[in-house]
Amino acid sequence: MKKLSFINKIIYLVNVVVAVLLLLSFVLPFLPPKTFSILAVVNLGVSFLIIINVVFFLYWVFRLKRQFMLSLVALLIGYFSFGSLYKFSSSVKVESPNNIKVMNYNVRLFNLYQWIPEKGVETKIVDFIKTEAPDVLSIQEYHPHKNIDLSFFKYKFEKLSGKKMKYGQVIFSKFPIINSGSIEFPDTANNAIFADVVKGKDTIRFYNIHLESLRIDTKVESLKKEDSERLFKRIGSTFKMQQFQTELFLMHKKQCKYKMVICGDFNNTAFSYVYRQIRGDLNDTFKEAGNGFGRTYDFKFFPVRIDFIFADQAFNVNGFKAYNAHYSDHYPITTTLSLE
Repeated sequence: MKKLSFINKIIYLVNVVVAVLLLLSFVLPFLPPKTFSILAVVNLGVSFLIIINVVFFLYWVFRLKRQFMLSLVALLIGYFSFGSLYKFSSSVKVESPNNIKVMNYNVRLFNLYQWIPEKGVETKIVDFIKTEAPDVLSIQEYHPHKNIDLSFFKYKFEKLSGKKMKYGQVIFSKFPIINSGSIEFPDTANNAIFADVVKGKDTIRFYNIHLESLRIDTKVESLKKEDSERLFKRIGSTFKMQQFQTELFLMHKKQCKYKMVICGDFNNTAFSYVYRQIRGDLNDTFKEAGNGFGRTYDFKFFPVRIDFIFADQAFNVNGFKAYNAHYSDHYPITTTLSLE
């Protein structure tokens, strides 16, 4: 530190703060938001903290300064605890006659209120789904739009709410659904639904979860206008609701006797308490077979993954893909699974 110039000393101090925040974020998935709601907000910035620590690491390496060790240690702890933010390996793709293709997609009401200033976004979504041809489709923020025709799926279960405008979650399937239901979350339109799908001799439980939204406008102008204290309180309150919703879901999941696949929009990251609780001992299909950042949400500043597909360990994860189809504020994801 003594051999550093004044400017580099300032840079290193900032580096220390960022590295400590990153290390703190690795502890938060083990701390319930009901107890540590303000700290849990750090979860949202983990991707940013990782990227900044990589920049600091490279800065000190190029200057041949041993200060590179600080960010390197923080990044290695994160890697061995949670895996890499970016998957450098190529996507796994295994063809099998037993493959089941599963898609998860938050369609944002099929652009009902023209958030994307284009005509026919809703039909583009349907065309995209037709082209990708999933066997099971899990949709959040579904709305029975007059221009939507998903009748090429033989079976579906939906749970909609609202008086004038209906919206909610739905599971479509090309295979028979023999049982279905909803897990109600109090004081919100969000919920979780399930469908027991029969393929051959196997019955598989598919869950579709939509946890409480953070309701953050990610545009720079809107963020500047937000009162930071109120924003933090609102996010903390939302994380508490997410924890309660997760607890309700886990009670239902515990009673399931079938192999399961969990799809959903968690409105939280892979570094969060709710992600860790819901995933349990299931496989995160992105980590098993994906590559790149696996971005699922249209956030301007850094890649964010808040939509997930988890699969029982009995499944082989034969493929995963995160798409760039920009028809919503979320991006669709698919995984290919098989039971051998």
